[in-house]
Amino acid sequence: MTAYDLMLKTNDYLIRGGELTEPQRANIVRQLLAARSSEQTRVSYDKAMRNDTGMYPRYFIPPYNGGKKLQTVVPMSPKTHILSANAYELEILRLLCLFAPEHPQVKEMVGGTLKRLRGTCFGNGCAAGECFHAALPVLRFLIAAAPNETAWMNKLVSFFNAHYGDQKRHSGVQKYYALCLSEMDQE
Repeated sequence: MTAYDLMLKTNDYLIRGGELTEPQRANIVRQLLAARSSEQTRVSYDKAMRNDTGMYPRYFIPPYNGGKKLQTVVPMSPKTHILSANAYELEILRLLCLFAPEHPQVKEMVGGTLKRLRGTCFGNGCAAGECFHAALPVLRFLIAAAPNETAWMNKLVSFFNAHYGDQKRHSGVQKYYALCLSEMDQE
């Protein structure tokens, strides 16, 4: 099973109310950490995507799929790598945060990812194209990885509420947003 398949199946199971045992969680963590992209893969990806701006993943590079973008957790077929690749990495990192928040590799990746996301337009509210949609995996990641970043999360929620109606959106966008809200602390 690929990291992508494992991420999708785990998310689907949890979204439907499933609960995992500690051995199951440990197995998922082991498999996901083993799927971390190599330095060589990252360098090749950075060159191909011209990733000198930090807009693309650093730790979990989506596998080449014949140019086809990977769907998000709430099924949407992205048109851009901005949404597809970031949703892939952020959803994997989110699971690692939930299951092994104190693991040294997870802490390192979370720290690097938070720093990267602070410098992206979609991590700070951008209404252009799929950057708007890419803010949803960021929000869901923040809920798990940085629950004390309430100002950042509130900024993304306010931005989403202000701009959702600006144009026609895929129905999955609203579902992804509802999923994010359902996982947030009520306050």
